[in-house]
Amino acid sequence: MPYFRKIETDTDFSDDFHGTEGPIVMHRFARDTWHPATEAFYQACRTAGYPDSPDHNNPDSTGVGPTPLNNPNGIRMSTALGYLDQIRHRLNVTIRANCHVQRILFDGKRATGVEVESGGETFTVEGSEIVLSSGAIGSPHILLLSGVGPAAQLEEFGIPIVHDAPGVGQNLRDHPLVFVTWRTKPEVELDGNAPRMQATLRYTAGGSDLRNDMKVSMQSFATERINRGGDRMVPLGIRMSSGIQLAAGAGELRLQSADPSVQPRLDYHYLEEEFDRARLRETVRICVALGEDPAFRDIIQERIEPTDAQLESDEALDEFLYREVTTSQHVSCTCKMGPSSDPMAVVDQYGKVHGMENLRVVDASIMPDCIRANTNVTTMMIGERVADWIKQGK
Repeated sequence: MPYFRKIETDTDFSDDFHGTEGPIVMHRFARDTWHPATEAFYQACRTAGYPDSPDHNNPDSTGVGPTPLNNPNGIRMSTALGYLDQIRHRLNVTIRANCHVQRILFDGKRATGVEVESGGETFTVEGSEIVLSSGAIGSPHILLLSGVGPAAQLEEFGIPIVHDAPGVGQNLRDHPLVFVTWRTKPEVELDGNAPRMQATLRYTAGGSDLRNDMKVSMQSFATERINRGGDRMVPLGIRMSSGIQLAAGAGELRLQSADPSVQPRLDYHYLEEEFDRARLRETVRICVALGEDPAFRDIIQERIEPTDAQLESDEALDEFLYREVTTSQHVSCTCKMGPSSDPMAVVDQYGKVHGMENLRVVDASIMPDCIRANTNVTTMMIGERVADWIKQGK
């Protein structure tokens, strides 16, 4: 908790759970600024019995309320803005852009540096400790290219084995997401430059013992998916996006080539677990029912997806889910933290790679399981925590 508070400046709350002096500015849209669809969503949720939740970042919160965001005035407070821009003047910091790490260099089991390509030139950067912070896709990819990973996979691509680490790239976690979309009435204003997501519902799925394992976000400006030819500024209507915040299923990341420029293959293994299918079926039906609330009467013209036929049975709805389920862009856990007794654990409690020397992984990949929230701020917390351990010599 102290590290979350260290990161944050919350402009709405100040207590034991909220920071006031951190580099990442937090805010919530006041209710009198909400789009009519957002207000209708809130009213429909309250009518359905969900409690008011003015602060989703409070540990005891559940229900519907404003979404906590780190984008004051429409500018997302990234680590580039909140951290790097504040330290560019330091003489002990060098920031090199447009660099692509090819692999980590080792002397036996000891990491000594990295091989880097930039502008057609390949060079070596050495260090007393190598800290890999390339994200839950990039970090396992670099480890695999460097010979740290499942031995059979490395042999398949002719990569010399430095360390057999079966957990690298495994345990890929995410928040499986589905959309319920409506076409709005012609008189409803849809402004692509206005805030699109202002309120969120968090609840516990029926039959689940995982508190707040589901999240529904109201989008007051919905478009066709970009990968289906959509344009982010051409409105389709409004949408509720709902995702499982603690999925039972896990996927994997695997090499497709020993060439660092070839992206790895991501296989999410979505919906292989019945528990996940049941929760998504339920959330789709919840969203459909919310859209039928009288609060939406002057907003919604018709439902686009799913169709009535796709809602007729669990089997029909499963077919819809298999086709439509997508990523929340919260990939994590591919170099999971755990004790050395766990053969699938890649790093220890300090982020140090098991079986290696002078090598840490510090990013969302080391989470043992996906958190029940956006992964952004938790990843910053991991960086702050491990940075202190490094300074302490741990």
